[in-house]
Amino acid sequence: MLEIGDKAPQFMLLSDSGEPVSLKSFKGKTVVLYFYPKDDTPGCTQEACAFRDDYKTFAKQEAQILGVSLDPLKSHQKFKQKFRLPFPLLSDENAAVSKAYGVYKEKNMYGRKYWGIERTTFIIGPDQKIKFVFPKVKVNGHHQAVLDALRA
Repeated sequence: MLEIGDKAPQFMLLSDSGEPVSLKSFKGKTVVLYFYPKDDTPGCTQEACAFRDDYKTFAKQEAQILGVSLDPLKSHQKFKQKFRLPFPLLSDENAAVSKAYGVYKEKNMYGRKYWGIERTTFIIGPDQKIKFVFPKVKVNGHHQAVLDALRA
């Protein structure tokens, strides 16, 4: 797992619009990079909508929100449209970026083991270094904790 002060791994992923998005393009800006397990599932929807509802507050903190999951672009497009999400959703179908950030892990649900994303958020500073890490995120109140960290 990456730690505070580490250089954020660079990436280039396709967004829900079909356009490539790279971390490099946000140099000089703060990025809230949140990894979530699956589009349009209860916890992931709650998390995305909380970021959406406070999007203007994040913008006032000059922070760009980017959501990342293993879902394909079509899934991201439907999810974004359904919930009117104002920030890009990035598709990491081969899990390369999730692995680079240390959030692709073996999970266990109802006795079934599988690999997937462990809900984690990183705040990446203008210098492209990790400023905060929120591992094993519990959705309730998470967006507020991220805002508080941005203000700190």
